[in-house]
Amino acid sequence: MDDEKKAHSELGLPNPYLNSLDGDFLYHLGYSSLEARNGFTKDGVSHSFQDVKFVVMGGSSGRMRSFAEVIAREINHPVQTAEQLDIHRTDRYAFYKIGPVLSVSHGMGVPSITILLHEITKLLSYAGAKDAVLIRIGTSGGIGVPPGTVVITDKTFNGFLKEEHELVVLGERKVRPAVIDQELARAIQSSQSDARFQTVLGGTMCTDDFFEGQGRVDGAVCEHSDEQKMDFLRRAHSCGVVNIEMECTAMSSLCRLTGYKCAAVCVALLDRLKGDQVKIQEEEYKSFGMRPQSLVASFIKSRLSS
Repeated sequence: MDDEKKAHSELGLPNPYLNSLDGDFLYHLGYSSLEARNGFTKDGVSHSFQDVKFVVMGGSSGRMRSFAEVIAREINHPVQTAEQLDIHRTDRYAFYKIGPVLSVSHGMGVPSITILLHEITKLLSYAGAKDAVLIRIGTSGGIGVPPGTVVITDKTFNGFLKEEHELVVLGERKVRPAVIDQELARAIQSSQSDARFQTVLGGTMCTDDFFEGQGRVDGAVCEHSDEQKMDFLRRAHSCGVVNIEMECTAMSSLCRLTGYKCAAVCVALLDRLKGDQVKIQEEEYKSFGMRPQSLVASFIKSRLSS
């Protein structure tokens, strides 16, 4: 690739081919680059993406609907019902706009969140919202922490326990640094206003699979022993890993390349050193799931009021 092709686009994104597009349709979100730049209309009301300061992402549509209403109350937004805040145009991702906050689902795993990240960072860049912060909220499996602990990621590891993200492009293996913003992680932890739950800073391991990839012995297929599982989990813990999920290395790598700060805030539903299955009651599950929402809402409120 020559020097011209290595250059960034006019948006500041590391893709010079964006310069030659005659309009860019963000297919999975359902918005165009023109709407990102100039705004859009819903139910006769004009909206803009230019004021976006935070993009909060989570796996499920229900979680992001809940967060939309939580953050609307927290920042005293004039509209507080999810139906009125809903700006989704496709059935791929739930999508809400609450003033300077976007609440959007990313599905499950690296492929799904990567699609969203490509399109959401382009949308933000077209809108000129280059200072926006991206935060993933969700659930995870803990390692050496009790259920209900909220982990704010300060390092991201892949399944080889390396701070890298791997993908295959044109038949070649690409390995990119997966580095997360530790200052942002500490700021999120320090914003905690609810003392009823514990937060920790720690490493997060990202895997390609919920069962074998995370060393479980309760999937439909298992070709390792329980002893091998425990040895690996202890080794991961000794490297600083305190929880496991399936998105963080892709997020940290892609955000680093596109110039956006990002964070991951996930509650542990179990301690994997004590078992593989999530056995908490439904009410406790709901309560635990609200903890990352509460913490991130508190952080956003503090940033917007400062």
